[in-house]
Amino acid sequence: MKLSTYFPILSWAPRYRPDTFVNDGVAAIIVTIMLIPQSLAYALLAGLPPQIGLYASILPLIVYAIFGTSRTLAVGPVAILSLMTAAAAGKIAAAGSPEYIEAALILAFLSGAILLLFGLFRMGFLANFLSHPVISGFITASGIIIAASQLKHILGVSAQGHNLFEIVVSLVSHIDQINWPTLIIGTSSLIFLFWVRSQLKPILKKVGIPDKIATIIARAGPVFAVVASILVVAMMGLDEAGVRILRDVPTNLPEFGMPSFNKDVWLQLLGSAGLISLIGFVESVSVAKTLAAKRRQRVDPNQELIALGASSMSAGVSSGYPVTGGLARSAVNFDAGAETPAAGAFTAIGIALATLFLTPFLYYLPQAVLAATIIVAVLSLVDIKAVKTVWAYSKSDFAAMAATILMTLSFGVELGVLTGVALSLFLHLYQTSKPHFAIVGQVPGSHHFRNVERHDVVTSERIVTLRVDESLYFANARFLEDTVEALLASRDEMEHLILMFPAVNRVDASGLESLEAINLRLKDAGVTLHFSEVKGPVMDRLKRTDFLNHLTGKVYLHQFEAMEDLERRLTRSTGQRQEPTAAPDGSPFFTI
Repeated sequence: MKLSTYFPILSWAPRYRPDTFVNDGVAAIIVTIMLIPQSLAYALLAGLPPQIGLYASILPLIVYAIFGTSRTLAVGPVAILSLMTAAAAGKIAAAGSPEYIEAALILAFLSGAILLLFGLFRMGFLANFLSHPVISGFITASGIIIAASQLKHILGVSAQGHNLFEIVVSLVSHIDQINWPTLIIGTSSLIFLFWVRSQLKPILKKVGIPDKIATIIARAGPVFAVVASILVVAMMGLDEAGVRILRDVPTNLPEFGMPSFNKDVWLQLLGSAGLISLIGFVESVSVAKTLAAKRRQRVDPNQELIALGASSMSAGVSSGYPVTGGLARSAVNFDAGAETPAAGAFTAIGIALATLFLTPFLYYLPQAVLAATIIVAVLSLVDIKAVKTVWAYSKSDFAAMAATILMTLSFGVELGVLTGVALSLFLHLYQTSKPHFAIVGQVPGSHHFRNVERHDVVTSERIVTLRVDESLYFANARFLEDTVEALLASRDEMEHLILMFPAVNRVDASGLESLEAINLRLKDAGVTLHFSEVKGPVMDRLKRTDFLNHLTGKVYLHQFEAMEDLERRLTRSTGQRQEPTAAPDGSPFFTI
């Protein structure tokens, strides 16, 4: 295996050109400007000191540039993982305490280690256990919780809670403590940011600004809000009126070192770290694949596991917290013209310089503005349209989505996503335990066989073809036995049963036992069992057993071939020659 497989930087760095450097550098500057307020806001959402958000946006970006396969994915803190970090670390210690911060570091290291192991063992398929309805429901519910949790900063009150009910109750109980200057700043920021998101780009395009530049300016709206609010608070002395501000943000780079090892704490955080890694991976890969498709590039999910794992582990050893690829910053990175992962490394340099030299200017930054930034960002994740679509398309998928939303809102993010996954798997097992079977007949004048209940087809009382529309495994094998028994009891003249297998992709050990039982029961009843259109992988596994040696009938490549052969067998057995029936157009077909 090539070294570049695990170190993708070796595939693009040797061909790095000056014009690429310029494009990556411009993208890095734009993303850095956007990422500074975003990183501060997400750190506060996670219950951490604001500088930790900046720390989590330095080394992880450099590490991803080395290991990542996406040319435009921007790694760093995101809203969902920040919320999950707060929920997990809150079980260990009070928010903001040294023990709480240490728990966040452990979460980053653990979740990264899990992703790294999954990547090394090529286990990216595990993300498939999170269905789209579950992910969509989880993100929607999380967006609502995050938005609700930030209302305390908009109102200037103290409120707590890890689910929607607790947050609402806490807000209502402190409603008499509203700080009006904070409320004015917060609501003004919300209105401005919503206006920027929806209206600024069209206005800029109308005055002649190119679409690409207009998009970047619109997405940099939070920067304008940050600058304006800092000036207002500083000049009017609103901090003395009760407006909560960031105050002193350390102007030093992160400290490096392994998180302290406490067996009990690490074990307590292991489950949460697993969920964080899984959610982060799914979010990141979906963003990376979407952006890569626009440029006809390829993203390797298994290598992304390694890259994201190494990035999150690097956050754990550099005073950060769990990170993943973010939709908003990745979209900005893409629109700004980033061509290689080097843009992320340049962004890390920009964040490091900002940490050293710009943080003193953030002293008067109101927390209400950061809260407004979070609210506007996460409300875009609330997808009501997806809920309606899933409801119309599949009630079972909607059940999983609804359960995820309700459990997340009621009991928190971890129980919500676990409920969604469990219900999805249960519904899948339930649905596949009663698979669709169809008795098929021949479409007149053709070699096609279709469901007798849906099409006008020709059938025979002596030859019955049962099409199996699901793989046979432990959950549905007995159902097939019951179906065949019912068919045998209802058709006294049946002499041959053909199991048509075009949709059967796998037969497990339980399925094999059921097929053997069916073969014996039919033999005792004087009915011959045949198969048709068995897929190659299924046939290969059957050949490893004695089943085919004991089969009373034959295995046919095509259903038409089976009917042609069995028709002749029947005519010979009765001593009479039966001519094929003619179709309306004059072509022959066989009565089945």
